[in-house]
Amino acid sequence: MGPKRGGAGPPGALCLGAALCGIVSFGLLTAAIGTDYWYLVRVDLAGRPNRSAWEAEQLSSHSGLWRLCEGQNACVPLIDPFGPQSWQVPTSLQHLICMHRAFVVLLPLSLTLMVFGWICGIIGSLARSSWVLLFTGCYFLLGALLTLSGTSIYISYSRAAFIGTVRLFGQLHFEHVHVAFGWSLALAWLSFGTEGLAGILLLLAAWGLHLKPDVCSVVI
Repeated sequence: MGPKRGGAGPPGALCLGAALCGIVSFGLLTAAIGTDYWYLVRVDLAGRPNRSAWEAEQLSSHSGLWRLCEGQNACVPLIDPFGPQSWQVPTSLQHLICMHRAFVVLLPLSLTLMVFGWICGIIGSLARSSWVLLFTGCYFLLGALLTLSGTSIYISYSRAAFIGTVRLFGQLHFEHVHVAFGWSLALAWLSFGTEGLAGILLLLAAWGLHLKPDVCSVVI
């Protein structure tokens, strides 16, 4: 009795699941990169006399990968880590510039890899090629690693920058300052998870197709 053919076989379903994860991951990372709520600085003046909530709001800020927004004022661009101004930064702060360069390259690069990975996934599914799916799965896992590296470097960068600022101006000036990571960073973490899941699903699909090479492909 011959093997049963079917478009709804496990490899096809896994490829479809990987495609959906890839789309979700791309959307999440695009939103994360384009928004300015990676790092939040909130000033609490409730316990200080002659200080209003409006003043506290004006002193608070939120920032992204490219801009800093203070209070209700317009956002201003951060220093270009590849521009001439970056070389004028003191040597003691050059490590921050290096970290800044790293995450502004890694995160958009991961976004680009997802586009090419999605195309390779379609080709592998249509061609029923376990090797193409295997390559694409590893490709997505590499993209997830870049996202993980970029977000981790950003966290280290933000903490190092805050510690350096406190040392420069003194702890007394920061008694009422609270810092936290915002929802933009959370989107990047979710993108890392879904991108990694897409890679795992593609590897499983490649393994299933290797065991059953005659399974019909599914159009993603």
